Amino acid sequence: MSTEPRAGLGALLAPFALLAALLLLPLSQAPPAEAATGHTTPAPAKAAAAGHAAAVTAPGKASPGEKIARGLRKSPVYVDPAYADALPPGQRGKLAAKIEKSGIPIRIVVVPYISGDAWDGDPGKMADVVRDRLGESKKREAVYMTLSASGGDFLNGYEYPGKRHQAFWGVAAVGHLDDMKDKSLYTRFSRAIEIVEAGNGDKVYEEATKDLGDAPSRGTLGGGLSPLLITALVVAGLAVLLAAALLVRFLRHRSRTSVRVPFTSPRSVFATAREADERDLRVRAQHEVVTLGEELSALESSAAHDQAALQLALDAYAAAGTVLDAADGVPDLAGVLALVHESRQALTRATRATRGAKGNQGGRNRRKARRDAQLPLCFFHPLHGPARERIRWRPLGRRDSLDVAACETCAAAVASHRAPEVLTAAQEGRTVPYFEIPAERSLWAATGYGSLGEGTLTERVARGDFSRAREAQEAAG
Repeated sequence: MSTEPRAGLGALLAPFALLAALLLLPLSQAPPAEAATGHTTPAPAKAAAAGHAAAVTAPGKASPGEKIARGLRKSPVYVDPAYADALPPGQRGKLAAKIEKSGIPIRIVVVPYISGDAWDGDPGKMADVVRDRLGESKKREAVYMTLSASGGDFLNGYEYPGKRHQAFWGVAAVGHLDDMKDKSLYTRFSRAIEIVEAGNGDKVYEEATKDLGDAPSRGTLGGGLSPLLITALVVAGLAVLLAAALLVRFLRHRSRTSVRVPFTSPRSVFATAREADERDLRVRAQHEVVTLGEELSALESSAAHDQAALQLALDAYAAAGTVLDAADGVPDLAGVLALVHESRQALTRATRATRGAKGNQGGRNRRKARRDAQLPLCFFHPLHGPARERIRWRPLGRRDSLDVAACETCAAAVASHRAPEVLTAAQEGRTVPYFEIPAERSLWAATGYGSLGEGTLTERVARGDFSRAREAQEAAG
């Protein structure tokens, strides 16, 4: 089903349908898409990949996927501790009762998503892994409802093995319904269950998103068109079909992992951008700090690791907690993630020391991996994730340049003389790039989230730079 409103031009171009089919037939050799979930990657492959990531946990501890599966064996509603207040036990019980009444095997999983987590920030991958941990066969019917990785009011729906209940588009529609804006998780999931139970999710989605485009409604091309206009439209349609066939062939050759996703409405475009809204980012930051603490607790008692690196990981974890407690806005929360990243880098060095003692692990590829592992988050926008390389960048209007760490996207933008996407912050009633705030008022401007200056973010927080910058900012108003 298309995400765009359907128009009546299809009937006009019907004589050319066979030709279009012949043009596109060779392209059908690509692996079939999972229409129900919107993912083109086969579920077993995704489950294996995500399962490998999820399995990297301390000995004796359940993987994230197994932890969710255990919860779902007791109740069809699983809620991560980070969302315990957002969806309290009483409301979970009501959703469970509603699911039971529907007679549909619906499972609601409420967990945070962030790039680099056990699912690499992909709710669909999480659902595949959990199904595997539950031992559900490919043919067993199930509907999974999750939060959207993009945040905001949006939910995701994944249906197995087909699309009988129209869950994919039906659940996605909830975020576009006017009466669901800023509603509680309970209210949104409750509406999603009702739509799935009704089995008309495709229609609900089209109705909810009809204002997103200007496509004509069904029946607007009446019988009053002249033969000349009809001929012109048919010729134009044929040209479009030919162009589409060539374009699809090119895209299939270039990539076989395209993802079919619902519209994001204009009103939510900023809420779903990488600069996530503060509420969702805070939940994600809290989850990262808690998860990091669990990993460190499992390792700090072992004498086999590099104790100096392990101590640095512990210090960075403590610094992340300090910043999280006082965080005021997205820039501070991004700083929490930067400190978590520093801690994980140190943790990697601590465990690598043990592995390295078993043999020589040199070579150009491993040296490159070690170099990459020391890079901080992206200077321009830390929510882009870890940097891939260091580049020279000259800010607009300045003669001197800076050596900064950048993600692949930002590095490419600078190389092509385009402005990279940057994290912004409030300064004297204006929204400016975070690095334009005076360094004495922002630790993040002073350090570029780890790109600038000597030492680590952890050391700067430990000696009080974060607190002093906050005080200076508050004094400046």
